[in-house]
Amino acid sequence: MLGLGKMGAPMAQHLIAKGYNVAGYDPVDAARRNASSLGVAVLDSPREVARASDVVIIVVGFDHEVEAVLFAPGGITEAARPGLIVAIGSTVAPRYAIRLAGRLREHQMVLLDAPLARGERAATAGKLLIFGAGDEAAFEACRPAFSAFASDIFHLGAAGAGQVGKMVNNLILWACTSANDEGLRLGEALGVDADRLRAALHHSSAQNWAMDQRSDLSGMPWAEKDMSIVLHEADLARLSLPLCGTVKETIKGLKIRLGYGLPQGSD
Repeated sequence: MLGLGKMGAPMAQHLIAKGYNVAGYDPVDAARRNASSLGVAVLDSPREVARASDVVIIVVGFDHEVEAVLFAPGGITEAARPGLIVAIGSTVAPRYAIRLAGRLREHQMVLLDAPLARGERAATAGKLLIFGAGDEAAFEACRPAFSAFASDIFHLGAAGAGQVGKMVNNLILWACTSANDEGLRLGEALGVDADRLRAALHHSSAQNWAMDQRSDLSGMPWAEKDMSIVLHEADLARLSLPLCGTVKETIKGLKIRLGYGLPQGSD
């Protein structure tokens, strides 16, 4: 497991509980200490984790972190061996996932495109969802391990398809979050308590996961990144997605209003 934070640590814990031996790495001291207390064999680099593993699961935040884990000095490719399976649990651009599959193939490794959905609480509960893609035989071989921390596992096609699934999921997620915020604020402005209204809406045709799980309270650290991926992919596909652009700005405004930090470089 590469990335032993709020997602990777509970995933590792579920794997250990199912009888798997788990090695891991994280650059953060506190994450390493916590993972070690859970029974993870914490090693010194992604390369050492790859050498000790049949399957490597990457759970980091951004494309450049995936790139470093794979190709920087001490990275996975320095321990390349035929048939090593590398599952990308991170959310990255679909076209980047496709390129990664080709680059790892040159090292005789197999890439599984396997972004995760439902967030930290689902990771803790072992109820994540996997939007899977890539070599289907390798994916099926990994399914028992994935089942340790995911309750719903889908294979959508060739490498890149998993990231497309996660991208579409995130577009709809943040659209719902935006609509929930505006609707509940309207209700409050007209004198209806937001908590009481939210409880009623849970049983109505407006019910949605983002409202039930209070995605607005998560800090929404990846929202702008998610929407930037959607907009870039839409540009390359020559599609106009005006709602997506509106959602990106609406989510940014919501984060500012709630006092959440914006990612470095956010416009």
